[in-house]
Amino acid sequence: MKKIYIVLIAFAVSFSGCKKYFDINTDPATPQNPESKTLVPPLFAQMERGVQFDARYLGGTIQYFGGAVNVGESHGWIAASDAMGEIWRTCYYGLGANLGLIIADSEKKQEWNYVGLAQSLRAWGWQITTDYSGEIIVKQAFEPNRFIFDYDSQADVYAEVARLANESIKNFSRTDGTGSIAKLASADLVYAGDASKWIKFNYGLLARNASSTINKASYDPQKVIDYVDKALASNADNFIVPNNGTISADANFFGPLRANLGLYRQTRIIVGLLDGTYFTGTPGTVIDPRRNTMITPSQDGVYRGTGPNGADPGTVINKNQIANPWGSLGGANPGAGQGKYLFKDKAGFPVMTYSEMQFLKAEAAFRSEDKQTAYTAYLNGISASIDFVSALGTAITTAEKTAYMTSASVKQSSVDLTLKDIMLQKYLALYGYGFVETWTDLRKYNYITGDSKGNNPYLGTFVFPTSFSADNGGKPAQRTRPRYNSEYIWNIEALKKIGADRVDYHTKPMWFSLP
Repeated sequence: MKKIYIVLIAFAVSFSGCKKYFDINTDPATPQNPESKTLVPPLFAQMERGVQFDARYLGGTIQYFGGAVNVGESHGWIAASDAMGEIWRTCYYGLGANLGLIIADSEKKQEWNYVGLAQSLRAWGWQITTDYSGEIIVKQAFEPNRFIFDYDSQADVYAEVARLANESIKNFSRTDGTGSIAKLASADLVYAGDASKWIKFNYGLLARNASSTINKASYDPQKVIDYVDKALASNADNFIVPNNGTISADANFFGPLRANLGLYRQTRIIVGLLDGTYFTGTPGTVIDPRRNTMITPSQDGVYRGTGPNGADPGTVINKNQIANPWGSLGGANPGAGQGKYLFKDKAGFPVMTYSEMQFLKAEAAFRSEDKQTAYTAYLNGISASIDFVSALGTAITTAEKTAYMTSASVKQSSVDLTLKDIMLQKYLALYGYGFVETWTDLRKYNYITGDSKGNNPYLGTFVFPTSFSADNGGKPAQRTRPRYNSEYIWNIEALKKIGADRVDYHTKPMWFSLP
């Protein structure tokens, strides 16, 4: 009898399974037609992940992080490795085809705000990836059944970013269709479906896009100013990716729970900006009210930072060890829920801030010789940064803020304002999040050589390491290589066409930095 039941059950299962035969490759646990509202939320974490992963190396190159932890500080690269390739992965995999699915699903439903969101994130992805790696794959990127991909010029990528941002603005401005704030709000972890803020973010992307080409005849500072005036209008518009910070999986990559920053050290350039050294010429003349929140003193009370590609020389006995970004000495992890500034488990990660926008405007206005407009934007940028930092640590009082704004570290008239003042305050304001944007600034001014008009805002402040990595040929890094596993293994012939097979490819100047 038992055998009969087994046979009957087997027959029943096989019979009922006949109609499923042709669905053998369908995974019931995976939606075959995913909706936009389910695809959008994880995208924000991908944006954060890409920048923060690669900041472990890029942070050393631009001297936001020190401690001689890896080849980033010597402007080098790691052969046969995906190290420094996370922004690339974010662009093509984390965001990748998901954005195409959102656009297809939302166009069908006439949910234009979802379409606009996907276009905006695509524009952001192309912009940050090209600013990070140079020539990238755009036109053929998501063509089905293709295994070899050609690289597009950075000029073409910049044009595509502008096109997408403008298309996104149009879609967020539409009042027809079925899209609504309510439909987008639950999926939109940053702006809760507010179309006006997404439009501002797009104008911020356009401002970045237009501000990088200062060395070219086509550079138009007024265009940058116009974009900024339509971009983020206050800190309330900041694009910040939230982090729950309850477990490692949902915590800030820079926080103690993830334990990624213990070996890093604060740098002498950040210390020098916060104690007035690089603004007044004398250390300690003006103490920035942001200092206590952003960095940490040694045990003896002195604020110290490492030099480029330099290790922490301090010792426990001498009480002069240099703090890591969490504020701990000797590489110690302070534990879950601790840390400081943007290096806490629950701290959100800024993708774009009002402060950055104001410094873009200040730079553009200064270059167009409108020093009064430049001065106003410069003050706005500093003020917004102070308010931003104040919310992340010990509150900065009105008196403390006023004292700094009227100090020797801040120019007191448009007549005295220099491009160096603008760019160094921007460098400081973007500490801990604007890694690629700061690197773009350093490269467009050719680090300490200056731009095509002789402007050299980082001279005397930014210092190269004693020596660069062996493959550099004595040159600083200008780009990162395309991701190893997706490009050097599968797409090497296309890489050869752009010279990416050379050992010094990462020192090849970017299109945006050339005349």
